Amino acid sequence: MSITVRINGTEHRLDVDPEMPLLWVLRDVLSLTGTKYGCGEALCGACTVHLDGHVVRSCVTPIRRAAGAAVLTIEGLSPDGTHPLQQAWAELGVPQCGFCQAGQLMTAAGLLKKHPRPTDEQIDQSMAGNLCRCGTYPRIRAAIKKAAGELP
Repeated sequence: MSITVRINGTEHRLDVDPEMPLLWVLRDVLSLTGTKYGCGEALCGACTVHLDGHVVRSCVTPIRRAAGAAVLTIEGLSPDGTHPLQQAWAELGVPQCGFCQAGQLMTAAGLLKKHPRPTDEQIDQSMAGNLCRCGTYPRIRAAIKKAAGELP
């Protein structure tokens, strides 16, 4: 079955099983490896992408749900790394091991789209589904605030 999907602004016609998880289409079919496999059960957030502007876990999202839709991955957030979140992440030294960071950034981007000036509670609620084994949560919150213009 052929499925057409727009990923990071480029239209792709894919001949894949419609039940194949979006994560595996991104990584194995299109070689977009920024989106990570974490748990496979939508519990950790490492595989977070945007589907028509909504934050989704790509490990449990069948590619058929993306048919005719727009998918944004970490590679498309800002190809040159100039997205305010990416800059804040770097300036504040958020990543340690870095494994969860693509999912963290994509979730944070979805949050800022909904709430350009999020409260601590909104940040905590939005980011709660993204696990960081290194415990960089305070730096993640600070980077989100910096990107939102709330920090000097």
